[in-house]
Amino acid sequence: MERKSFTAMDCSVAQSLEVVGEWWSMLIVRDAFLGVTRFEHFQRRLGISRNILRDRLNALVEHEVLVRAPYSQRPPRYDYRLTDKGRDLWPVLTALRQWGDRWAAPEGPPVVMVHADCGEVANAVMVCEHCGESLTYRNVLVRAGRGRPELDVERRVPEKVNR
Repeated sequence: MERKSFTAMDCSVAQSLEVVGEWWSMLIVRDAFLGVTRFEHFQRRLGISRNILRDRLNALVEHEVLVRAPYSQRPPRYDYRLTDKGRDLWPVLTALRQWGDRWAAPEGPPVVMVHADCGEVANAVMVCEHCGESLTYRNVLVRAGRGRPELDVERRVPEKVNR
């Protein structure tokens, strides 16, 4: 089945999925955060076919999530390294991992994140950058942003979905 393109959708989530929404893309980014840089190492760790890996790496480079850095001229070979844009995916990947730890890991988390400064197992928590309070879907308002000021929205995210 052909994947739908979200390029015409005026939504930051949809536009983000255009960049990293393919099945393998976030796993490639995950491995890049773990220090994987070479095509062969991505391929071995992920068990992905070479042509799909090539396509995903090319797309991540095209969208400036990764950058190619040559390490051999004969034959031409490249490391794939995270850009600032790619490193900004860390909280997204962390939130996805924490969700998976809770809802998709019946035996417990396969890995844990340990805060290097204090040595304790840590979970990332969203907080307001101004007051430091935790953010949840219950205590935020959705408002029109600078990119679409004409939108007529100001609402809380619903507590319960009516079915």
